[in-house]
Amino acid sequence: MSKLSIIIPVYFNDRTLLNCYHELCEQVLPQLDDYEIIFVDDGSGDASWSVLQQIKESETIENNKRILLLKLSRNFGSHAACFAGLSVCTGDCAVIKSADLQEPSTLILDMYRSWKRGNEVVLAARLDRAESFSTKLFAKLYYWLVRKMAFNNMPEGGFDCYLIGRKVIDVIKLLDENNSAITLQILWAGFKTDIVRYVRAPRLIGKSRWTLSKKIKLVIDSLVSFSIYPIRFMSILGIIIFILSIIYGLVLLISKIINIIEIDGWTSIMLVLLFSMGINMLSLGIMGEYLWRTNEAAKNRPVFILDKIVR
Repeated sequence: MSKLSIIIPVYFNDRTLLNCYHELCEQVLPQLDDYEIIFVDDGSGDASWSVLQQIKESETIENNKRILLLKLSRNFGSHAACFAGLSVCTGDCAVIKSADLQEPSTLILDMYRSWKRGNEVVLAARLDRAESFSTKLFAKLYYWLVRKMAFNNMPEGGFDCYLIGRKVIDVIKLLDENNSAITLQILWAGFKTDIVRYVRAPRLIGKSRWTLSKKIKLVIDSLVSFSIYPIRFMSILGIIIFILSIIYGLVLLISKIINIIEIDGWTSIMLVLLFSMGINMLSLGIMGEYLWRTNEAAKNRPVFILDKIVR
């Protein structure tokens, strides 16, 4: 008999939690051998924690024991919330499911069956998403960058919902990284992987808290943590500028020798200076991203801080 841990990160989901739980009870839980449900409140500013307590208290003693509530001391982000759930789960495998009702709960059964066939990682990849044009555009650009610069095995539509076996859970717990993306950690770890496909439904209740600043941070974290291309780009750009500088210097020297250069060369000098300063600032910015993450790792601060645990 195998045990499945269902981990649900919660952030401003007070209006969808009851529907999410009832959907699990009706469509998923009766078909599982053994299970536990771990709700992780990632510093929600609404009534999510109260709703979670109502869900736990309303259940029978047997089902109540299967529900674990975690409350983080503040909002640490989806990566930290998922990591918190994985760090305490006791199942032979664990699945991450969002609470916004945009993924069908039956996906859990599809991934669970795939895991039983011997796959340590099962990704629920999106065939399409019923969302705004800007959201689709950002998602396509982000996953394209990840495939080109970090992991070519990233599904084209990306994934947020996934199941991982105990071997992978133990690897993720060992990594314990800040400013990272747990989805990319899973791809980095390797292991036998399967993919199930689905169409992401539109959000009917509530609004997304996935702001532009969080999206930009995800892109930077993903590329800096898992790709050498940003720093290599800086090196190649420096080599190109160096070569162009030599060529331009030779042109100026020859022009000076044969008396072609006019006295008023202010425009060309300013263009070179501005271009060089721009390259230097870009290089310093990229280096700063790496150094900041090195500084964060040296501090060895925890990925998350637990405020309450309700067993």
